[in-house]
Amino acid sequence: MNVFGIGLPEMAVIAVIALLVFGPKKLPEIGRSLGKSLRSFQEASKEFETELKKEAQKMEESVQMNAQLEGNTEEKAKVSSEVTSPQAAKEEA
Repeated sequence: MNVFGIGLPEMAVIAVIALLVFGPKKLPEIGRSLGKSLRSFQEASKEFETELKKEAQKMEESVQMNAQLEGNTEEKAKVSSEVTSPQAAKEEA
């Protein structure tokens, strides 16, 4: 088991030092508060990821809509030039 580059023996040493420094009564309290902090951090990161995905999807939809609008404009310009071309040919004749 390797968490953050720390193996099992290193974790055991850290736990023993923490037990000696904080004592057996404070250690569960510290563990609980650490767990709550990690949980809230995970929730915040998930919320951030969700918002980021929503914004990326909105931008993608916007780009697609602009591409469609540009495509429609080009088609209208092409149809418009085809319509005016026969009229211009009649006027020249």
